[in-house]
Amino acid sequence: MNCWKSINFNKEFGHNRIKLVSFLIGLLAFIFLYVPISIAQQSNNVNEAGFLPLMIALLLLPSFHSFMHILPLIIMNKRVKVFYQTKIKFLPVFNYYTKNHLTKKVSLIVALAPTFLITIPGIAASYIYADFYFYLLLFTSIHIGISFIDFLYAIHIIKAPKKAFIENRNNGIDILLKARG
Repeated sequence: MNCWKSINFNKEFGHNRIKLVSFLIGLLAFIFLYVPISIAQQSNNVNEAGFLPLMIALLLLPSFHSFMHILPLIIMNKRVKVFYQTKIKFLPVFNYYTKNHLTKKVSLIVALAPTFLITIPGIAASYIYADFYFYLLLFTSIHIGISFIDFLYAIHIIKAPKKAFIENRNNGIDILLKARG
C-alpha cells in the first residue's frame, strides 16, 4: 500500500481554530434551526424541566458521538478494536482501530454515522416534542458543531480515488492506494 494522502486537521489548521469554527457552525445551526421550528411549534414557551436532561446529555455527547462512529463497523461485522481515553475525569471518548483497511464507502459511512444517528433524529424530535424543542435544538446544534471535523474528513474521503483504502490513525486518517506491480 502506498499513502496517497495523510490528513491531520489539528496540524493543518490548529486545534483552537477548529474549535472556533465548530462553535460558530453550532451557533449558526441553532439560529437557522430555531426560527423555522419555533414558527412550526407556534410557541415561545420553554419547559424548564428539560434543563437537567440537557446538561446530562451534553456531558455524555462526546462519548455518544465517538461511539456512533464505531457502531456501523460493529453492524457490518468489521474486526475493530475499541479503546477509550478519558478527556474529562470520568467520561470516556472512544477510538477504534480496525484490523483491515476500510474501503472508501465504509469510511464515508463511519464518518457520517453520527449525523444520521444523532443530528437528524434530534431535528425530528425537536419538531415532534413541542415542550422541549428548545433543548433538543440546542443539543442538536452543539452536535452539528462537533460534527464539523467529520464533514472535513468526509470531503477528503469523497475526493479520494475510487479504489482507495482508509486507515484510521490517532490524529487523523491516511488514504492508501494499492501498489502497482
